[in-house]
Amino acid sequence: MGASGSGKTSMRSMIFSNNPASLTSRLGATIDVEQNHVRFLGDLILNLWDCGGQDAFMDSYLSTQRSVIFSHVGVMIYVFDVESREMEKDLEYYRDCLDGLSQFSKDANVFLLVHKIDLVRDTERNAVVQRKVAELEKASGETSVKVFGTSIYDESLYKAWSNIVNTLIPNARNLSKHLRIFAEACSATEVILFERTTFLVIATSSRTDSSDAFPSGPVVLHALDPKRYERTSELIKAFKQSCSRLREEFRSLEMELAEFTAVLDEMTKNTYVLVVVHDPVIETAAIKMNICMARKKFEELQGDSLISEK
Repeated sequence: MGASGSGKTSMRSMIFSNNPASLTSRLGATIDVEQNHVRFLGDLILNLWDCGGQDAFMDSYLSTQRSVIFSHVGVMIYVFDVESREMEKDLEYYRDCLDGLSQFSKDANVFLLVHKIDLVRDTERNAVVQRKVAELEKASGETSVKVFGTSIYDESLYKAWSNIVNTLIPNARNLSKHLRIFAEACSATEVILFERTTFLVIATSSRTDSSDAFPSGPVVLHALDPKRYERTSELIKAFKQSCSRLREEFRSLEMELAEFTAVLDEMTKNTYVLVVVHDPVIETAAIKMNICMARKKFEELQGDSLISEK
């Protein structure tokens, strides 16, 4: 939800339809509610409602359509244009939406996206986003919310949506637990599990998670970019699009550099795994063998998590 022109449909088309940012300008305004059934992790269906933000539609959502719009909601994503000149009206509609959630979907998670941050100067961006975070948290009252600054032109969009979909994945903690065991078996610095179609992050395991993450040997901490997860999502998705334009199918990726070795390969029919290793003794073939041996277990884990949701 959010005001008309705030960028809701553009981000949805990028994440779930694999459209590049350069084509989003062709998208028209959403009329009323556009419903999409998005297949995620193979058998998990996300029922995504893109709600047009024109005043007449917003008023309808909050009155005659109130019980329909706000019932059985798992997550509400409210999008704010960072340069909105009608912030007071935006906040009024937002608070009314919170009232609707409290009435019909009390357990729904709420995510707030301060969108189009690319329009703000780099030197001012962090300060502007922090001001918006404080403003939105105050407007949310006692409702627990998560706020992200986003743009369709950088990795910030993938960070926000990875956090959003993670709340909808059944048994996500169990996936993370077994990913940590797999990382230890590989002596990996880091392991990241991605959803196959969107390349959103499902689970991660990092050697920096805790001092005893890998008790079998000495722990050596490596400086890791805090934006590495979402940056990887963005780069791999762009590479997949390049492959598609050449009518080629992306399957796997191997990198052997002086500092580290990285292998990106299929973990299950619905996920990819990225394994990063800094130990120069470990061969790429050994990493790929470990991935192959772990596939059956992760297929079972994914199947169990989806059955538990039903």
